[in-house]
Amino acid sequence: QVQLQESGPGLVKPSQTLSLTCTVSGGSITTNSYYWSWIRQPPGKGLEWIGYITYAANTHYNPSLENRASIARDTSKNQFTLQLRSVTPEDTAVYYCARSYLKGEYDYWGQGTQVTVSS
Repeated sequence: QVQLQESGPGLVKPSQTLSLTCTVSGGSITTNSYYWSWIRQPPGKGLEWIGYITYAANTHYNPSLENRASIARDTSKNQFTLQLRSVTPEDTAVYYCARSYLKGEYDYWGQGTQVTVSS
């Protein structure tokens, strides 16, 4: 059973960098054909895909966020990370990490972590 767990600060000040980590257990982030995504849901809105890192460490981002987002991984810890720079209150959301087979449906999700951007 694959499990994903998000972690990071729950409060970030405007203009700072939001940093989150997704720790994966029960499966390796380097297993062939799996993509590891970050997704968020602002209050009262739908899910927004932020980007992914693949099993081969290739990354791809939502065009609306690609100038501020960076996704990386640490294979020794079986973790992948999200950095979102220059945050504003509009970046307030529940942030999720999730796994998919290639670009298919997500089969495992983390429980989500609330991040609030406020001074």
